[in-house]
Parts: sequence; C-alpha cells; structure tokens
Amino acid sequence: MQKKEKIYEGKAKIIYSTDDPDHLILYYKDDATAFDNTKKGTIVDKGIMNNAISSKIFQLLSQNRIPNHFVEKLSDREMGVKKLQMLPVEVLVRNVVAGSLAKRYGMEEGTPLKRTILEFCYKDDSLHDPQCNEDHLLVFGWCTDQELINIKNYSLRVNDFLVGFFDSLGIRLIDFKLEFGRFKGDLLLADEITPDGCRLWDKKTGEKLDKDRFRRDLGGVEEAYKIVYEKVLNS
Repeated sequence: MQKKEKIYEGKAKIIYSTDDPDHLILYYKDDATAFDNTKKGTIVDKGIMNNAISSKIFQLLSQNRIPNHFVEKLSDREMGVKKLQMLPVEVLVRNVVAGSLAKRYGMEEGTPLKRTILEFCYKDDSLHDPQCNEDHLLVFGWCTDQELINIKNYSLRVNDFLVGFFDSLGIRLIDFKLEFGRFKGDLLLADEITPDGCRLWDKKTGEKLDKDRFRRDLGGVEEAYKIVYEKVLNS
C-alpha cells in the first residue's frame, strides 16, 4: 500500500490516498482538541499509542465478525484502511452517566445505567455536531432503514465485546463514540477506538484513563494513555 497525496487533515488524523483506489492511509497525530476545537494541545506520542490501540481492537472486532475498515497497521503512526463513504452520523454508546449526559440531566457522574443508551449526533463542525434521533437519520437520508438497524446492532455488539475486553484489563468502559461508512454496499465500522473517543476508568480507583484528563486539566494525560496502551497491547 503506497502512500500518495494528503486528501484531508482532521483534529487527530491525516488521511492520505494510496495507489489502490479502495484504500487509504490514516496517520495518527499527537494533537489534542476539546470543546469544539477551542482548547488545543499536544499529548506526546498519542498518535503512536492510538494507532496501536485502535489496530489491536479492530483486529479483535474482525475476529468477532464485526465488519470494519481496518486492513493493516503499516507503521507506528499509520494504519491502512478501506476507503468508505462515511455516514454523517456519530453514535454515542453509554453504559454509565458521564460527561454531557450528566450535565444535560443534572445527574451524578458514575451512576450506572439500567441498560445501554445509544445517542446520535449529526457530524458537522460548523453546527457543533447537534444531537439527533432515528427519525432525523431516516427523514434526512443520512442512512437507510436497514443501515440504521445495522448501526444499532453493531454498536451494541461492539459494546458487549469492549465492556468484557476492558473489564479483563481492569478498566471500566463508561461510554464511547462510533462512526460508520459504506464500502461496496456494506456498512462497516470506521474511524478509531482509542482513549480519545472512549471514557475509560480504572476499575479499582476510578481514575480517568482517557482524554477527559486533557479536557479537565487533570494532568497525567500521557501517563493515562500509556496505561491503556500497555494493557491493550499486552492482552
């Protein structure tokens, strides 16, 4: 897979085309952002750790028959993926009250939910990724009826796997985000699964091991990412 020109640069990754029209290369950056890009910084070696974490998890998901865009880990910071037509939808998978859910409903962070909640956002930075519901997804044509069924099914299956996986590492999976895209008519899981997009708490201490340490100025950001990185790679 030969890297060619840069086609897009986002907050956390750079996307490159390749000599294969069906494949792309994702380059993971050390840049960190929060609060609609109003807070910016750098997490040393974040790109290396996130690429390794996401590569390992995508491989495990593939083994568990959850289709995704991962092809291969190319280098410390680069991942080869299938080129998808991305859906403009972000899925938030919540197991425990935290973050915006706690703020929105005046609930205490850490409160377990009776069952997993799926929330949806329309991906548009200029609109600050507004929340939406299933009717919006269908009426505005962001996905088909069958794709919505698959999105919900895959999201819950990913959650079931990740809850058990992280639990075995001594980590509590609080919530996380997912994105999906189309590849030759099939719906595939896309983007990344890392401490950037997951809330991960130490099971014993409750210590936050994710980007909330950056968002909330808690310190020890690199150390927290490194804990997750080492646990995942040694699993």
